[in-house]
Amino acid sequence: MAEYQLLTKHVGAADLTTLRGYQAVGGYDALRQALVKFTPEALVDEVKASGLRGRGGAGFPTGLKWSFLPKDIFPRYLCCNADESEPGCFKDRYLIDEDPHQLIEGLLIAAYALQVNHAFIYIRGEYHDQRLLLERCAAEARDAGFGGTDILGSGWSCEVIVHGGAGAYICGEETALIDSLEGHRGQPRLKPPFPAIKGLYGKPTVVNNVETLANLPHIVANGAAWFKGIGTEKSSGTRLFCASGHINRPGTYEMELGVPIRELLDEHCGGMWKGRALKAFQPGGGSMQVLLPEHLDVPLDMESVAAAGSSLGAGAMVFMDDATCLVNVSMRLVDFYQHESCGKCVPCREGTYFEADLMHRLEAGRCSLAELATLTDICDNMNGKCFCPLGDTATWFVMSAYKAFRDEFEAHADAGGCPVRHPDLRRSAAVVA
Repeated sequence: MAEYQLLTKHVGAADLTTLRGYQAVGGYDALRQALVKFTPEALVDEVKASGLRGRGGAGFPTGLKWSFLPKDIFPRYLCCNADESEPGCFKDRYLIDEDPHQLIEGLLIAAYALQVNHAFIYIRGEYHDQRLLLERCAAEARDAGFGGTDILGSGWSCEVIVHGGAGAYICGEETALIDSLEGHRGQPRLKPPFPAIKGLYGKPTVVNNVETLANLPHIVANGAAWFKGIGTEKSSGTRLFCASGHINRPGTYEMELGVPIRELLDEHCGGMWKGRALKAFQPGGGSMQVLLPEHLDVPLDMESVAAAGSSLGAGAMVFMDDATCLVNVSMRLVDFYQHESCGKCVPCREGTYFEADLMHRLEAGRCSLAELATLTDICDNMNGKCFCPLGDTATWFVMSAYKAFRDEFEAHADAGGCPVRHPDLRRSAAVVA
């Protein structure tokens, strides 16, 4: 399969974080081309034809999402979701750090297609330096005529506003992001109505991820058919994967969709750390179901990973070696989701508490087999029954790990400690069982 670098092809170029450096590699030519070659409606159709799917987790077709906006209601808004908080995920930060104007250009192309006059970049509170960088880039673009009033003499105007969050994971959910942007506490809204009908300030709104928007200059410059020819039939283009865990070369890697996971691990990440054996991995971030070494030949596309029982999610690949305790990993992830639950709905607020309490007692070896059996009930009372996906995702990894490593979970019961990290406890655990 051919090697493609789209979003990262200019990384390392001189002064790429400045307008001058970005224009030296053809920056904002795609925006100029979009304004001349396409009507807004034709641009929406072009993105539809490209097969671009959202890179934030759900993988919904981008052009189709845009087409849900009512045709006759204005103003309407565009929000870039840069509230990157998924455990193991850092690709959006990488794009902002290395090529920030690419995001600004993609945002403006989307804003033109949607006939938006105010586009927002909502960035997580911990990304302080990245927020300042985007504010400077947005100002540079505006001063050069790529933003603001009468952009490039087209008669269309758009202001780009960078808004810093306060470090809440829940604001990565699009309706909680909108609530926060309006100045309210970041909590998810009941859907329907969906943001495309009633979003920011009660008006039609589109929320797109950083990586999704960064693809748009390349689609405009090269055409939908060209982009559709990269990747697979249903998963077009490339994706950025944040590889971390027990590997030799952690980092952000751009891969054509459809290549085997093994290629990412062996050729790009340098294999497992210290030559150890792979025990398990997450293909899409902390919330995604665990996969096993037998899944290394699964293609890196959304349909194949879903068929294997997980999801590409936000593109965070976390590899774990054979010394890893899956109970301990599950406990730490449940702690995260309990802390980040907004508390709006009972199944999530109470469920994550009971889930975390059980996992802490299990990891300490102070949970009986009978109590462990209640883990399934706790998760069943959360999955599909919460106001937003946070409650669902708080159960996915834990239940998948419990299913794949049931012996390991049961060995912790009444063991007096973790039998993975303290093998001497294995005998006593077996006697208790």
